[in-house]
Amino acid sequence: MSSQAEEAAEQTADTVEAPISSSSTETDPTSGTIITVTVGATVPTGFEHTAAEEVKEKIGVDARVSKDRGRIYFPITTDKLFQVHLLRSVDNLFVVVAEYDHYQFKESKEETLNELQELASKLPWTNALEVWRLNRTLKKKKGHRKAGNATRAKSIAEPSEVPSAAEIEQHELPQVTSPDDDDAKAEVTPDSETRQQDLEDAAPEVKLIKFRVTCNRAGDKHSFSSNEAARDFGGAVQEFFQWKADMTKFDIEVLLNIHNDEVVIGIALTEESLHRRNISHFGPTTLRSTLCYGMLRSMFFNSVILEFSMHLEHLYHVAPHVTDDGIIESFYIAGDNNDMAVNRTVNNICHIQKRRADKGSPSALPIDTVQWDLSNLPIRTSSVDIIITDMPFGKRMGSRKKNWDLYPSCLREMARVCRPGSGKAVLLTQDKKCFAKAISRMGGLWRKLHTVWVNVGGLHAGVYLLKRTGAVFGQTSEDVHESRGRGDAQKDERDDKELC
Repeated sequence: MSSQAEEAAEQTADTVEAPISSSSTETDPTSGTIITVTVGATVPTGFEHTAAEEVKEKIGVDARVSKDRGRIYFPITTDKLFQVHLLRSVDNLFVVVAEYDHYQFKESKEETLNELQELASKLPWTNALEVWRLNRTLKKKKGHRKAGNATRAKSIAEPSEVPSAAEIEQHELPQVTSPDDDDAKAEVTPDSETRQQDLEDAAPEVKLIKFRVTCNRAGDKHSFSSNEAARDFGGAVQEFFQWKADMTKFDIEVLLNIHNDEVVIGIALTEESLHRRNISHFGPTTLRSTLCYGMLRSMFFNSVILEFSMHLEHLYHVAPHVTDDGIIESFYIAGDNNDMAVNRTVNNICHIQKRRADKGSPSALPIDTVQWDLSNLPIRTSSVDIIITDMPFGKRMGSRKKNWDLYPSCLREMARVCRPGSGKAVLLTQDKKCFAKAISRMGGLWRKLHTVWVNVGGLHAGVYLLKRTGAVFGQTSEDVHESRGRGDAQKDERDDKELC
């Protein structure tokens, strides 16, 4: 391993810095001993430090926040690999093959792409491939993103038959294809497919390793595109390992992450985002559980917690990991005014209860689901500790114009049911101007503590942490709803359009 890395550094010293060490081996990795590697994780943009805190708390190692927002890196030993999949704040996981903090790209596209091709054969792949193999034995196989379970089951070996890293590196296939775009994949002729199938039937003992390369690139100073980098780097990987390229039914996904002059090469450890693991029924406004975890983590769980508009399909599984004992004394109420959202929440809760029962755990959960109007809650005054909601952005649900009346009304009703002096609210919205005006009109009831800017489906949104003031509801000027005049509404609407 070390000789491979040193050789790569010597051969590329004139243009590329030596990769940062991302793994170490106490003994031979193929013998099943402990390996230390660097694992990368994608997280909701804006909650990188929250994810780093969770890694420190649960795994006991320090995580490094990447210059490219939305990623963290931390060291892990293979005996703790299963703990990485239990993290609640991460979306996707990958093991780092090599990383370069200051990669010196060539000025011309041809030279840069040639350099990426040469890099593929110089990288220290062994430990990363061993971790990939161990990872397949840990996680339950799921169906492919675009293919059925039956099709995928035929093309992938069972966990007990997963080849070792040494076998993967020495594996040769009788026929390979170019890892080009999806259009290029469609050019394979029926005759070639028939010949390939005959060869596979003639030699069933050969394990067919399929792969693809995915390039994630950010920065405007690159002379090449993401597709060009993935194509040329993938071709070199294919030539080095003699794997077969497959854009959909792949076994190994090689990641090429480029952010300005930072380059990280890795191998994916997840087939789909982990925010889907506890959700069986999705809706048009389902909030990602990893984003919800970031909102929840700052809250204290010894409370009655209200949740609106998020379907609550993930809340129970998120909450127990914030504290060890708070879940027993907390009660959760999920509500929405959309009957479809309420029904899917119930279905998700039933799915979680059934899964817990199948594992022999108590299936009862401290959760209730209600269909209600946030502006007129069927809740006692001053009885709720924490409120969590993603408010209508005014795009897919509602409208920017309606938000000018909806936001103040919701904040007023939340203030009524929240405990004065100790109650908190965590609110997510992309309609920042409307929310800023609404909260300014509620100064006697709510105080803004903190704001985290996050990326929600490409939209720049804010997570606002509010604390309930000590004022008793019914004794402040904000308690009375003041309907706005036509002129004020039109002015706010014009300002909102100018802001957009």
